[in-house]
Amino acid sequence: MNLHEYQAKEILAKYGIPVPPGKIAFTADEAKQIASEYGDLVVIKAQVHTGGRGKAGGVKLARTPEEAREKATQILGLNINGFITKKVLVAKGLHIAKEYYAGMILDRVSQRVVLMLSKEGGVDIEEVAATRPQALIKYPIDPHKGLRPFEARELVKRAGMEGNLNKLADVLVKLYQAYVGIDASTAEINPLVITDSGEVVAADAKIVLDDNALYRHPDLTPLREFEAEHPLEVEASNYGFSYVKLDGNIGVIGNGAGLVMYTLDLVQRCGGKAANFLDIGGGAKADIVYNALKVVLKDPDVKGVFINIFGGITRADEVAKGVIRALDEGLLTKPVAMRVAGTAEEEAKTLLKGRPVYMYPTSVEAAKAIISMTGGTK
Repeated sequence: MNLHEYQAKEILAKYGIPVPPGKIAFTADEAKQIASEYGDLVVIKAQVHTGGRGKAGGVKLARTPEEAREKATQILGLNINGFITKKVLVAKGLHIAKEYYAGMILDRVSQRVVLMLSKEGGVDIEEVAATRPQALIKYPIDPHKGLRPFEARELVKRAGMEGNLNKLADVLVKLYQAYVGIDASTAEINPLVITDSGEVVAADAKIVLDDNALYRHPDLTPLREFEAEHPLEVEASNYGFSYVKLDGNIGVIGNGAGLVMYTLDLVQRCGGKAANFLDIGGGAKADIVYNALKVVLKDPDVKGVFINIFGGITRADEVAKGVIRALDEGLLTKPVAMRVAGTAEEEAKTLLKGRPVYMYPTSVEAAKAIISMTGGTK
C-alpha cells in the first residue's frame, strides 16, 4: 500500500525524524492560507501515488502567499503519469546546503532489510545505481540486533557524507525502527537534507506498506485511498487475488507467485509483454478462476490470455471448469493459451476438448503461441 509524502512524513515524525512543517490543501485558497502561516519560502508538492512529480511540474516554490495560490492552481488537476492531482502539500521551505539519499528495502537474497545510502540525493536513485553503483552503499542489517548507532555512523562516513555525522546516523537508526515498526516494504528519504544551519531534515519521504501486515496496524489501514489505485487492482483485491497491472497486452494467470513471475519472464523472453500479474493462489476452485478471468478481461489492453497452471493443491480440472464457465457466459472472447500439469491434468484436458482453448504440453510452447496469436512476436 502506497502512502502519500505527507503521510510518510507524519510516520517519520512519530519516530523522531525531523521533517519540515507542512499542511495539506485541497484548493488554491487553502494553499495561500497555509503559506501565509509559514512566512517567506514554501514548496507546493502534488500528492499522487507516482514518481516524477518534479519533472511533470508537480513541485513548485513560492515566496509569497499569492504566489503559492498561483502555483497551487497550476498543480491541482494536473495529470501526472495518469494520476490526477487532487491535493497538494504546502511545506515550509528549506535553505539546503547538502542533499543525500537514505532508503530501506527488503532484500530477498540476503533475507534482510538492506540500508541504501548515497551522498547523491535529490536525483533518480535508480539512475545512480545503474550508472554509478559505487556511489550507493548497501548494508544488510542483522534482524536480531537492528541497526546500531555505531554501524550507522560508520556507514555515513563510508558514503562520504558531510555535516553532523551523529545526527545523520540517528536518522538512519530511526528510519530502520520506523521500517520495522510499521511493516514497510520500502522506506526512503530523498533528499535527506543538511540545511545552512546544520540541521538534518527529511525533505521528502516515500513509504510503501506490506499489505499482508495491515491487520497488525489498524491505525494505518484507513490511509489507503482506493480512488488513487488502479480500479482493476482494487477489484482483484476484493476477490483476494494478488494482481498488478502491467503495460503489455497478454493477460497472465497462474497459481503461485513464483510460477506467475516465471510466466512473466517467459513471455518477455519469447518476445511478448504481459498485461498483468495475477496469482489465483493455492487450492483455487472454478469460481476463483472465473473471477480471475473476469478481472483480466476487463483490461482493454489485453489481446489474449496465457493460463499457466501447475496442479498441486490447485486441481487442473477446477481451473478448466472456471474457463468453461467464462466461455459459456460469453465472457471469454479473446484467444487463450493454456498449459496445465499435475493434479487432475487429464481430467482438465478432457473437459476442455473441443473448446476454443489452445492447450500446450509446455509453458514455452504456450507462451510462443499466445504471443503469435496476439501479434506480439519479434
